[in-house]
Order: sequence, then structure tokens, then C-alpha cells
Amino acid sequence: MPDLENNPSNPYSDDELEKLGRQRPSIFKNTWSEIGFCACILSASILAEFLISGFNVLLPNVIEDLGIDPAKRTWPANVFSLVTGALLLPAGRLADIHGGFIVFMFGLVWMTVWSLFTGFSRNYLMLVFGRALQGIGAAAFLPSGIMLLASTYRPGPRKNLVFGIYGACAPFGFFFGIAMAGVTGQYLMWPWFFWIGTILMSVAILGTWFLVPHKRASSEELEMDWLGTATSVSALILLVYGITNSSHLGWTSAAILAPFLVGILMLISFVYVEWRVAKHPILPSTIFAQKGMTPLALCMFLCFGSFGIFLFYAAFYERYTLMCEHCLGFLRYLLAVLSSAPSAVWSCICYPALSSYGPNYWAWIMPAMLCATIGVDIMFNVSNIYLTTNIPQNQQGLAGAFINGVLFLGMSFVLGFADYGVSQKANLGLKGSYNVGFWLGVGTAVLSILLVLFCIRIGKASSELTGAETSIRHRESICKKI
Repeated sequence: MPDLENNPSNPYSDDELEKLGRQRPSIFKNTWSEIGFCACILSASILAEFLISGFNVLLPNVIEDLGIDPAKRTWPANVFSLVTGALLLPAGRLADIHGGFIVFMFGLVWMTVWSLFTGFSRNYLMLVFGRALQGIGAAAFLPSGIMLLASTYRPGPRKNLVFGIYGACAPFGFFFGIAMAGVTGQYLMWPWFFWIGTILMSVAILGTWFLVPHKRASSEELEMDWLGTATSVSALILLVYGITNSSHLGWTSAAILAPFLVGILMLISFVYVEWRVAKHPILPSTIFAQKGMTPLALCMFLCFGSFGIFLFYAAFYERYTLMCEHCLGFLRYLLAVLSSAPSAVWSCICYPALSSYGPNYWAWIMPAMLCATIGVDIMFNVSNIYLTTNIPQNQQGLAGAFINGVLFLGMSFVLGFADYGVSQKANLGLKGSYNVGFWLGVGTAVLSILLVLFCIRIGKASSELTGAETSIRHRESICKKI
């Protein structure tokens, strides 16, 4: 059989490609070493979802215990997604330069330390500070985890299976986080949610050290784009700050207009730097050269934004409108995760459609929860496989950063707009104002569906050449014609 990795120009058959796509990568001595490797990488996805979903459910408890002004409730939940999304591209570049293992391990260790710290929060600022620094850890291990998987498996059924399991870990982590939030919120103290997470991440660190190959090969072709990093991070933070705080200070306030306008200028500067100045941009234009990548990214942004609205306001709706205890809420989410069915739209439609303060759970809430996760999980899997297959081997960190960046930034930006809409309709009462947020979620989900129907075309996944192999063959074919 031809060695496609080292001699991509050699002739080969479809059967040979199919066999390569199914066989165990040579880096693993046996099946158990492969399972251990995958388990460590997949645990990162579970822990990220654990900290997002569980904290949103626990947030009403935290607000009451720390005496936080309800007007400030968005930041403790939003700052994690914001910091993670803003730092994913720089972290992905670091993974491409220094290797995935070291960045992945750093992210887990950093997250462990700041999860422990957050559990000791005694006021609003300490809580937001801890959640923000947790986001740095997630920004490090999420793209590097995808990089480790993508650089290990070539396109084919085995890679599709592994990435399918990776995507399935998201709803499991979603459920597990809510389960722990329910238990700690009702029977323990809320800090135990973070301390349990600390214990689990410590186990993941040990497993990663012993089971993940310590491959630290660096790419000498790439350099860190510090100017692009500075402009992108500052732009995203200032824009989300302006959007989120506008719900309380108003758009006419200088405290909102100043950072928002500066954020726009920084965003324009980032685009200019990436296209005209940077020698090795952290967001190269080549990523958008992939067929359908721009509408796919916009679709992911809107879909995950809709999911973020549902996740945030569903917890407050159940706690303060339906007067639901933590463990009862956990059981409701459990049913959703065990029997998910498509469409982010239905999730957000069902909540505002509830006709009274005592709606029928099985008729309305259960269908909404059934639809809460499956759409984003399918999109996450498809995007991962598509992008990591078509991106060169030395930019797999970029692929992981781009996918997760769109995810987290979608949640941050859209939730900021939802918070503005909810605050503007506070005169409608809790139920009425929350419904405004849910209807915004409906609108963003519908837009994402329209993009899928009319703008996105992705073929069937199969055993094929890697992005690097395809590129080499393309260059060779051009040379032969010349």
C-alpha cells in the first residue's frame, strides 16, 4: 500500500484510502492506549460543558447567597464565554507553534487552579474574576484538544467516529453539570460545584500526563501574531461589554458608547492587520476560502447564540416563574438529554408560549428541553470534521480555535442583546420579560436554519486525502501542465 503520509503523489485506490481511514493510527501501540488518549481529550469537552450548563442553573443560588444585584446577573455567566472566545485564536496559534500537548496540559492545570479559587468567592467581583480566568483555561485546552484529535486521525470512518463521540460528550457534560448544580444547590453549598469540578480536572490532568503522547513538535513556519491578538481580544471584550451593559446604562451613556465605538475601531484594525500587515495572521483569509465556510460560521454563531439564550433564561424561568427546586429542574433536564430531538427553534418557542404560571410540563417544557441540545451538537460535529479535514496539518490548532471561537462568541454576543431586550421590557413582569429573550432566541435560530437551507452545502464524509495531501497533489498537477 502506498505511504500517503510521506508520498502523497503516489497512485492509490479507493479501497486503500478506505483502509487507511479505518485503521488505528500507528502512534498507538494497542486499542487500550487509543481509548485512554481519546478519554483524556474527550474529558475536556465534558468539563467545559460542565462549567457552562451547571453554573447557569446554579446562578440564582449564587446571586442570592452573595447578594448580587439582579441587574448584574449576566456577567458571571457571560464572562466565561467571552474570555474563552476572545482567546481561542491566540491559544490555537500557540498550539500550532509549540504542539498541542503542552497547551492542552496548561489549560487543564490553569482551569483547575481557578475553579478552586472561584469556589471561595465571597463577592461579585471575586466571582467574575474567577470565572474570567477559568475562561483562559478553556481557551487553551479546547482548540488544542481538537488539534490533538485531528492531527492523529486522517479523514475516514475512524475519525468520524471519534469526532462523533467528542460531540456526544457535550450533551453528557451538559447533563452532568446540571446534575451537580442540582445536588450542590439543594443539598450542599454552591461552592462545592466548583470544588467537584476541581477534583475531576485533577484526575484529567493525571490521565493526560500518562496517556496522551508528549508530542511537542513545533512549526518553525509559524510565528505568533501579537498585533492581531491585541486588536482582536480588545475588540471583542469592548464590544461585548458595551452590548451587555447597555441594558442597564442605556446606549446614550458615555460609559457604553465610548467602549463600544473603540471596540468597533479595534475590530476594523484587526481586519486590516490580518489582511495587510501580519506575516502569519491568527485568522488567515485562507480559512474562508473553503467552500461554504462563511455561511457555516455565521450559522454556528446564530445557532449557539440561540442556545445560550435558552440555557441562561431557562434556569431563571424555572426558578422564579415556575418555582422549581434544583433537583426537580435537574430531572427535567435529564429527560431532555436522554431523549433529544432536533431543532433549537422549538426550544425557545415553547418557553414563551407557556400560557400560565403553572403550565403542563409534558406539553410544553419537556418538548422545549428535548430540543435544547441536539441541533448544536450535530452542527458542532459536522463543523469539526469538515474544517479539520480541509485545513493543513500545521494549522489544526487554528481549526479548533475557529470552531470553538464562533461557538463561545455567539453565546456572548447574542446573550448580550437578549439581556438588553429583557431589561427594556421589565414592565411586563418576570414571565413577560423572559419571553422577550426566548423570542429573540427563536429569531436567531430561524436565521441559522435559513442559512443551512439556502447557503450551506457540505458533502458526505468519507475516507479521503488530508488537506495537506490535497494541496500537494494540486500543486503537482499545475507543475505537470506547465
